[in-house]
Amino acid sequence: MPQSGNGKLTVVSVPAMANPATGRTVRYTVEVEGGLDVDAAEVGRTVQAVLLDPKGWQKVDGVKFVNVSPAEAKDGKAVDIRVTLASPALTDKLCAPMRTLSQVSCWNGERSVLNFRRWALGDDSYGDDVARYRIYQVNHEVGHGLGHGHAACPGKGKRAPIMVQQTLSLGGCTPWPYPSGA
Repeated sequence: MPQSGNGKLTVVSVPAMANPATGRTVRYTVEVEGGLDVDAAEVGRTVQAVLLDPKGWQKVDGVKFVNVSPAEAKDGKAVDIRVTLASPALTDKLCAPMRTLSQVSCWNGERSVLNFRRWALGDDSYGDDVARYRIYQVNHEVGHGLGHGHAACPGKGKRAPIMVQQTLSLGGCTPWPYPSGA
């Protein structure tokens, strides 16, 4: 697992998709640090699929996610949330003054920083299901961007609300990567 990439972020093109959601528009980009062993286009598709999922924040918060393309971002179009996949070293920098210790992700400013270590390896809370952990990772950090704070497990054996810090502890809950259905 590399500790660092090249430190340069690139806005990724996300394929146009129909989004029937209504509500407050939340403009987002997907950014990937160079030098990571990852398919940036696949990261973009994954983030988009999570944001548009019927069990996601659009339903729960009544928002509509709209992607800002690389060209629009370069031209200065407003962005509300920058979903950023970064190496552990860059995660530490982007998350400061919060201490991520190269292990966890964060929300800082307008940026949902997804730690590449977790993106690649997942976490014990999700076992071998790295894809499901990625859904949690995106939804949890974007949840902060929408104004949600951390939550506690509501009871042993129940699904963990998305804002439980599931990477650190499930607190008796079972893992659940979506904002709805917990």
